[in-house]
Amino acid sequence: MGYKVVVAGATGNVGREMLNILSERMFPVDEIAALASRRSQGTEVSFGDKTIKVKDIEQFDWTGWDIALFAIGSDATKIHAPKAAAAGCVVIDNSSLYRYDPDIPLIVPEVNPDAIQDYRNKMIIANPNCSTAQMVVALKPLHDRARIKRVVVSTYQSVSGAGKEGMDELWDQTKGMYVPGQEVAAKKFQKQIAFNVIPQIDVFLDSGDTKEEWKMVAETKKILDPAIKVTATCVRVPVFVGHSESINIEFEDFLDEDEARDILREAPGILVVDKREPGGYTTPVECVGDFATFVSRIRQDVTVENGLNLWCVSDNLRKGAALNAVQIAELLGNRVLKKG
Repeated sequence: MGYKVVVAGATGNVGREMLNILSERMFPVDEIAALASRRSQGTEVSFGDKTIKVKDIEQFDWTGWDIALFAIGSDATKIHAPKAAAAGCVVIDNSSLYRYDPDIPLIVPEVNPDAIQDYRNKMIIANPNCSTAQMVVALKPLHDRARIKRVVVSTYQSVSGAGKEGMDELWDQTKGMYVPGQEVAAKKFQKQIAFNVIPQIDVFLDSGDTKEEWKMVAETKKILDPAIKVTATCVRVPVFVGHSESINIEFEDFLDEDEARDILREAPGILVVDKREPGGYTTPVECVGDFATFVSRIRQDVTVENGLNLWCVSDNLRKGAALNAVQIAELLGNRVLKKG
């Protein structure tokens, strides 16, 4: 006996990945529904070897459905998630709407699986920011060993994190560079993204941080440990898929780089690729389509007493969004609902 599962936002990048991953991981689905806005009604999407038609989320009856994976943005989630929850359907939400609600668990299954029990508070579970998700997967096993005091992270985030419009803008601007008169002005991003990097993701706050940077701080504290100090600089780069992060970690106790490498090799969800030779590391292009969070360039930071540096790469549409949501659904099924 399996679950009746809904994917809301099934025509978007993340929604399509959710459908793919549910099938790839053989999640026990008895019945599936794909939802989107009215303008996408009737659009066909793939689920394994099946083709299903998208339904209008405005007209959908949530009664009798078990789990809903939401990838529809905060405004639409604010309308539809409470309806689903009230009907007894557990919502796993990919937007930022509920991440900072103290009554709603914010979960990365490799890091804080026990928090799943708190879903009963509101029948909603939050999925973290894509940049936070991959980082805390790498930090968790090291924190368990040596206790992290402070993290300094610089991100190199792909345009897919800004949706289809971001990917289209990079593509169109890149083509326009080679055709006189075909230049494409910045619209989705604050400045030209083709052949450029932009040190702003989301809006600026009074502190001078961007909201994306604030999210990484707040979410790491909620998911991993409120005592950890985090400072972030988040940068958009001209890469289609795959987020990269340069992470500097300061520990309470000394942790040798070789032991750290061994710990990460044994940790769930991580693949260590760390050879001190040209190409002995993972780049965003190589992580696309993979479930793992890749860690490379592990080395001591001799400028602090107990420091390490590492490089972390992950497919942001997968671990940063769709995969993590499906893993939460698996955790929910294995620990709580237990129907599959």
